[in-house]
Amino acid sequence: MTKEERKVILASSLGTVFEWYDFYLYGSLAAVIGANFFGMYPESTRNVFALLAFAAGFLVRPFGALVFGRLGDLVGRKYTFLITIVIMGASTFLVGILPTSEQIGIIAPVVLIVLRLLQGLALGGEYGGAATYVAEHAPNGRRGFYTSFIQITATAGLFLSLIVILFTQIAVGPDNFRAWGWRVPFLLSIVLLGVSVWIRLQMQESPAFKKMKEEGTGSKAPISEAFGQWKNAKIALFALLGLVAGQAVVWYTGQFYVLFFIGQVLKVDPFTQNMLVAWSLVLGSGGFVFFGWLSDKIGRKPIILGGCLIAALTYFPLFKLLSAEANPALAAAHANIEVRVLANSNDCSFQFNPTGTVTFTKPCDVAKAALARASVNYRVEPVPQGTVASIRIAGGAPIVAGTPTFAAELASALTAAGYPAASNPTVVKMNSPFDIFREQPAVLIAIMTLMVIYVTMVYGPIAAALVELFPTRIRYTSMSLPYHIGNGWFGGLMPATAFAMIAQTGDVYFGLWYPIVVALGTVVIGIFMVPETYKRDIFNDDVTTLAGEPAPARH
Repeated sequence: MTKEERKVILASSLGTVFEWYDFYLYGSLAAVIGANFFGMYPESTRNVFALLAFAAGFLVRPFGALVFGRLGDLVGRKYTFLITIVIMGASTFLVGILPTSEQIGIIAPVVLIVLRLLQGLALGGEYGGAATYVAEHAPNGRRGFYTSFIQITATAGLFLSLIVILFTQIAVGPDNFRAWGWRVPFLLSIVLLGVSVWIRLQMQESPAFKKMKEEGTGSKAPISEAFGQWKNAKIALFALLGLVAGQAVVWYTGQFYVLFFIGQVLKVDPFTQNMLVAWSLVLGSGGFVFFGWLSDKIGRKPIILGGCLIAALTYFPLFKLLSAEANPALAAAHANIEVRVLANSNDCSFQFNPTGTVTFTKPCDVAKAALARASVNYRVEPVPQGTVASIRIAGGAPIVAGTPTFAAELASALTAAGYPAASNPTVVKMNSPFDIFREQPAVLIAIMTLMVIYVTMVYGPIAAALVELFPTRIRYTSMSLPYHIGNGWFGGLMPATAFAMIAQTGDVYFGLWYPIVVALGTVVIGIFMVPETYKRDIFNDDVTTLAGEPAPARH
């Protein structure tokens, strides 16, 4: 690796780490931000703001991919992802100095949502730019290794945001953090922005883009060429379904759903949650580079699709082992205590609520949601229509849902039957970041590290695989859209979908079917419809092919 190539990777990776850091801050601090900007408004107004914040976080990313992907294919990779990082960094810094709703009224949440929308749009353009820029600097036969450093950035950004938030909380104390300390991680982004912009200003345009410009073969309408012509659009479609969708659900399961599961289902305290995840990231993240390097030797598809397949086959035993280790008393209750919801299926809703704005009020929905929040396994027993839904625990008397005393009766009955309190002494608890040399935290970190390794298998080679599928003239646009639809929609909707599936079935593990089915679908589509590309010469080959069609060889 030459000095210039190292600078390319450093500039691209460092900037992308900071963009992910900025993006994750909002998610990590959503509760305190909501209290400062949305808390004083009525529920209907809060719901609108919550919906917009959610849309900004996940749903607008593909639109950013289109806007900045088009720009990157028209004017260049370097200048486009300079624009994205300035937008992201400035938006994040402005959140840190934005007055609260108590100070300037409804202007505060409106401006916050605008800034969040800008963040989502910028992130939609950043990843494709960084991945394309590095790949177009990498020599043939080394593209997987070079782009794998970009793949570390999302995990590094998450890790950096957790660490900055943790140390800020320790430094200022819980009360000060809620009052003003939450602004510190946002304000620090201006320093990161300055460093990133300075480094990126030193860089040159990518060789492939310069060659295309010199030859006059650039696209005049990248979006319509990429998605309006079936020969190109089909590649993007199969890239989404045969690579990115499975990658996204494995990525979100290994880094986010596992956090949701040990916190919301297994009732592990927030500090221990974050420490377990942080250690698993530290121990497993080297896999990004390893599998990127390996994909240069044996191909992209065997590693990405293999990771999807292994994850799909092992998620159920791994999550059950997580339960048995993290909260043994709760795992025993799941196995031994029978809980039934007596309800007519016509009176029950599918509780899909990604924005948190929908209120489910039917007695059946109230009963199911209460049991799901309490991490109780149950099954639904049908009753005649018109019968008010109720819960029967271990053969006891029915507890009618929706009554004023329902919550108290349910809690009392669960405790009497043997369901443990959230604070039961068997729940894993870490007393310090280095309290890992005991069986419980050590086993949990090992399980979660394995899931991070699955993440590195599917994510390490994905940038190289996507770059190689498309010609230079539409590469930035074509690879960015399937990536952000896959990760923003397939992955981003996973926690809400999984909770709805758990509430619907009464099985705390049933939500795992979502990533399993998507990952297996990706394996099948990827095998038959996505070509192997690791031998392609992206500097000379300007065609796209599907699996089964002759792929250009590396020269």
